Amino acid sequence: MAAGEGASGPERDLRWRLDTQLEEIAAQLQELSRVKDRMQGLLDAVLSISRELELSEVLHRIVTTAMELVGARYGALGVLHRSGRSLEQFITAGLSDEERARLAGIDFPRGRGVLGHLIHHPEPLRVENIAAHPSSVGFPPGHPHMGTLLGVAVSVRGKIYGDLYLSERHDGRPFDREDEAVIVSLAAAAGIAIENARLYGSVRDSAEHFQRLLLPTLSDLSPFQGAAVYRPAADPGRLGGDWYDAILLPDNVCAAVIGDVLGHDLLAAAAMAQTRNMLRALLYDRRTPPSGIFRQLDDTLDAITDLPITTACLARIEAQGTGYRVHWSSAGHVAPLVIHPDGRTEYLDAEPGLPLGVDPGQHRPDHVRVLPAGSTLVLFTDGLVEHPSHSIDSGLDRLAELAGARPGLPLEDLVRTLVDNHPGEGHDDMAVLAVRTPSPGAGPDRVG
Repeated sequence: MAAGEGASGPERDLRWRLDTQLEEIAAQLQELSRVKDRMQGLLDAVLSISRELELSEVLHRIVTTAMELVGARYGALGVLHRSGRSLEQFITAGLSDEERARLAGIDFPRGRGVLGHLIHHPEPLRVENIAAHPSSVGFPPGHPHMGTLLGVAVSVRGKIYGDLYLSERHDGRPFDREDEAVIVSLAAAAGIAIENARLYGSVRDSAEHFQRLLLPTLSDLSPFQGAAVYRPAADPGRLGGDWYDAILLPDNVCAAVIGDVLGHDLLAAAAMAQTRNMLRALLYDRRTPPSGIFRQLDDTLDAITDLPITTACLARIEAQGTGYRVHWSSAGHVAPLVIHPDGRTEYLDAEPGLPLGVDPGQHRPDHVRVLPAGSTLVLFTDGLVEHPSHSIDSGLDRLAELAGARPGLPLEDLVRTLVDNHPGEGHDDMAVLAVRTPSPGAGPDRVG
């Protein structure tokens, strides 16, 4: 006999009601589980966009995250012009390479049509048929078909920053109220992420500007040529202690120095400025070898300051016969690189000596090397070559290869090429200074 066949009418009704209630409870539990998963997805999405600090990355992450949350094929974020009447930037995602190729040459939307409706009426917008919307002005040639739209405004500090647009759910259904609620929540978090990215950029730019104010603009070194470049650390607020200087001394000798103060803060930046200014004064006042300048600098720093440890390399470049010579001393700094006119490179490896601020009484060595006319001396800080995934020797080899491939490159281009293609990790600030001796026939007698 089948279960329940002998049951009376009331019993069957009771069992039917129980089964129905159990099915309803099961359906409610499934719905709760689905909502929970979606809310977890929203939380993960908020955390995801909040991790980004570069504004361009934040904007792109907002679009792609919104697409994932509602299963949309296409997404875009239009950044409003300051006037608030049109779009000045349009970040898209979801377009295939073929679709992008078809839109090549077509300017991004400026905020007319349905997109403009959201600009002028910043309330959440759900459209089931874009073409039928009263504000629709159609699509440009080659634009992929889009029928549905979900748009929400993104605000920062109470001001509309832009609009987030989504189109075409993968399942073919129009966007619903639940999609709208999720994207509205994401847009609120997006505003915070955008504000954080703006703050990050402001702090980074201010730190970089402050750092550059402390660094010199190279004066005329004729008949030598000189160029320098500074690249700040990737992290905001990490003021660096990297510095450089190059001056033509009264005895027609070109003095070049590069240094790196320990630390990444205001103290390091202030110490860098003090050390550079003291060194420049000593260079003009003394005609001693570089080691003597370093000894005096170290004594002075020890007597009247409490500055961090500093590495540095100081070189005097002067005429000698038909060529030139470089007379240098190192205070624990990475060896300078020489690029010969034929592209051959060599590091001036020699006893480095102790960094400044360790023991002023220690002996400081001097070194001398002859340089052919047209040679380039490159001084740099270790951020250019240090990387946790390879040894510093490997970084030095890659830097020499890069420099040797461009022996005749103008110095401004050379130093930027070395920084743009550096083998270092990029999380430390970098400074590069290059000095080139006059080319053959330019006349060393003009120098000394």
